[in-house]
Amino acid sequence: MRKMFLSSAGIVPETKKYFLELLGKDPKDTLVVFIPTAAGPEKDKSYVQWTIDQIEELGMKSETVDLVDENEKSLENKLSKCDVIIMNGGNTFYLLDQMRKSGFNKIIYKLLDEGKIYLGVSAGSYVTCPTIEAATWKNADTNVVNLKDLTGLNLVPFIISAHYDREKYYQALLGGVNSIKLPVVALTDKQAVLVEGDNYKVVGEGERNFFNGFKEVL
Repeated sequence: MRKMFLSSAGIVPETKKYFLELLGKDPKDTLVVFIPTAAGPEKDKSYVQWTIDQIEELGMKSETVDLVDENEKSLENKLSKCDVIIMNGGNTFYLLDQMRKSGFNKIIYKLLDEGKIYLGVSAGSYVTCPTIEAATWKNADTNVVNLKDLTGLNLVPFIISAHYDREKYYQALLGGVNSIKLPVVALTDKQAVLVEGDNYKVVGEGERNFFNGFKEVL
């Protein structure tokens, strides 16, 4: 059964207990592979440390792997040992491009079927969707690699919009929602989508923001 934890901001206090339930083991006996690749084109990379702090706070052991330096074989080798893959945020277009170049987009399905947990943070969540079009909403990301094919990993049947703030982004989000037929869930920084097999639900605090007929499957 595939397990994923798709978030705006990682393992925040409001979602921590749900992640630990999904993990199902002592965090201190857990090996994380942390992938910061999406930060590559970003000028301010300070947010990367925030996710590292979350990992350390839970007592999980971690190794850092940058997709830029890897290929399909080396990734299989390094990721086969871990319990959790944390795909951090940054530029979604750049991240998807590097997933394709490294072969990560080919091996992730097998890794999930082997029981690895995939934890997406912002861009790391966008790429799991059928398309990464939501990265263009709210002027969130710039297509720095001139990516033409925006097809995502298609690990979930819906679109995620991260860092949702109704006061700031409601109108911009509606424009994106109306341009697409797929169900959409907008996540605040205090929420995540918990995925177990074909079941998924929004966890964390605050109002749920569902569009285009998005429904939790429990």
